[in-house]
Amino acid sequence: MSPFRATPPITANWEHFEFTVDDGVATVTLDRPEKLNALTFDIYADLRDLLAELPHRGDVRVLVITGRGRGFCSGGDVEEIIGELQKMESAELLEFTRMTGAVVKALRECPIPVIAAVNGVAAGAGSVIALASDFRLLASSAKFAFLFTKVGLAGADMGSAYLLPRLVGLGRATELLMLGDKIDAARAEAIGLASQVVPDAELATEASALARRLADGPALAYGTTKVLLTRELDMDLGSSIELEAITQALLMTAKDHGEFYAAWTAGRSPRWTGR
Repeated sequence: MSPFRATPPITANWEHFEFTVDDGVATVTLDRPEKLNALTFDIYADLRDLLAELPHRGDVRVLVITGRGRGFCSGGDVEEIIGELQKMESAELLEFTRMTGAVVKALRECPIPVIAAVNGVAAGAGSVIALASDFRLLASSAKFAFLFTKVGLAGADMGSAYLLPRLVGLGRATELLMLGDKIDAARAEAIGLASQVVPDAELATEASALARRLADGPALAYGTTKVLLTRELDMDLGSSIELEAITQALLMTAKDHGEFYAAWTAGRSPRWTGR
């Protein structure tokens, strides 16, 4: 556990999704298959809080997010969220929308690689959770739908209008966010929204293999790369180069960089420690 964790203990059990850790690989499995893993207020809150805790645990090097059953995540539950939102006043609604955005902000700022293993539909908030992940592995039957306009809301939600154009370009992002139509896995891969598309039966295996590769690799280097990718999105070139120069000089003093040289000299594979 991080020495900088204060009084509150690390949460032992998460009630609103399945959470496991196995040899550095953490897995969140959204577990409402009868509703295609639609989100509730509690699931949003738990995801936000889990992502804040992960860097402090000390036993997690990569996070996999997936869904149980036929869907990854169909977005906010119509009855348990959208119906309840009709009864709320502006201040409560803003508290809710800030909470949903906090999940995406935490996904991008958590210095741990995140893999979305997308089985079936990823719609609404589910599509943005996948979008905010670092890797998106799609089953061949998977579909994306940024369907916010379909329910009369702005297509720009939870940071989607910030992240999506940077991934697929402004023109395609305009189409996906404004029209809200479903796109299949093949098109998602063609436009750069999917990192990889695999047969349905191989999704878990491929996600596990990528997670294992990341968990066994130089964790400090991976986490720093993610942080810089996020921070440099809004920097000019000169600022980016200076930030990268400072970062590389720092990592040159890290144990993993020294281990690389020792391993190279000895003709063996590096034994990464993430330090």
